[in-house]
Amino acid sequence: MWQQIFLGFVGFCAGAIIAGGVVGLLIGLSIVPRYAGITHTANHILLYEDVTLLGTVLGNLYFLYHWHIPLGTPFLIFYGVFSGIFLGAWILALAEMADVFPIFSRRIKFTEGLPKVIVCVALGKIIGSILYYYLGWM
Repeated sequence: MWQQIFLGFVGFCAGAIIAGGVVGLLIGLSIVPRYAGITHTANHILLYEDVTLLGTVLGNLYFLYHWHIPLGTPFLIFYGVFSGIFLGAWILALAEMADVFPIFSRRIKFTEGLPKVIVCVALGKIIGSILYYYLGWM
């Protein structure tokens, strides 16, 4: 019994650390402030940071306790669209911040076809996500 309590505590602490790291990365890389600047709503930056943290905590609780949300297919489509937008924006923001593609292409002397590579990476992510959710690999 004590072993299960200890493992539960360690798992909870590990989840809290991961969630805090994700939120810290979002805010630390200025992704949230950048969105606020683009949308001209910088006066709500603290609200954005609070909602980001709340979303991370609720997402962890959802996956931990396997809550059932009986809102049907329209909500699932709504959630999927906005999750895809968020994930795409997250990936683009990280790529922009780190300048991954220019550095990589310079190092391997890759001068032609870079837009095709970027499109193929995006298509691979899309196909992988569709297979993941369609085939139920969760």
